[in-house]
Amino acid sequence: MSTWSVSDGTVLHYTDQGTGRPLVMLHGWGFSGRFFDGSVDRLAEHARVITVDLRAHADSEDPGHGYRVSRLAKDVRDLLVGLELTDVTVLGWSLGCPVIWSYQELFGTDLLAQAIYVAQTPRQYRTPEWTLAHTSIFDDASLAAVQGRVTYDRENFDREQLDEITATDLPAERVEVLLAEMAKMSSQARNAVMADHTHHDWRDLLPVLELPSLVMVGKHDKAFPWEAAQYVGDTIPGARTVVFENSSHALFLDEPRKFEDEVLGFLAERS
Repeated sequence: MSTWSVSDGTVLHYTDQGTGRPLVMLHGWGFSGRFFDGSVDRLAEHARVITVDLRAHADSEDPGHGYRVSRLAKDVRDLLVGLELTDVTVLGWSLGCPVIWSYQELFGTDLLAQAIYVAQTPRQYRTPEWTLAHTSIFDDASLAAVQGRVTYDRENFDREQLDEITATDLPAERVEVLLAEMAKMSSQARNAVMADHTHHDWRDLLPVLELPSLVMVGKHDKAFPWEAAQYVGDTIPGARTVVFENSSHALFLDEPRKFEDEVLGFLAERS
């Protein structure tokens, strides 16, 4: 386990394993880098794998501010610069996707070589012309309802969320590890991050992204209609989309071998 202080002094926690071209993995809302644990060992046989706890998540510091996607993107940028990483393949799952989109909007493709987007809609809120919204956070009223549960019913909410993101039953000991990771984030920070994250609309940015991209879609995603992630793959120029037929939102937990195969194949395209 390692740490790095970003530009505003906030200390980020990350793990660093393996050698070769860097693969930086960014988790989803309320989660942590440990959600990728089951795949890191195999991926690290072929790459330098860095998993990051985003600001205020898990073992990274919560400074009481900076709960915005743009600040999370700046944190990632600071980490890449600090570790002197170049030719990076960056992988974002759920919230991690907008962090990568924001990075490219702010800093272009500097230091990056490839992008992998796992299970994210470009717009979480529903409108008459956009129906591929989040299933439970699709307008201001539903956001407020979720924020209330995060504040007052956190333990049950976390268990329900972990069940929602998987299509298979995880071993009980693994469930407890992941719930413990989720519990490290304060409810205040969790609600603040979602308040910013869920109001963004990235659809205008996707057609101008330039990184070679791989998009992964869980066919039984319970967080979004699976077509939302498919839209990302259809809209980013030259992107390749892979559908995971037996997965929900955390497809690397449902179909880890396929996830690893696809990531390694994509990494090899750059070698």
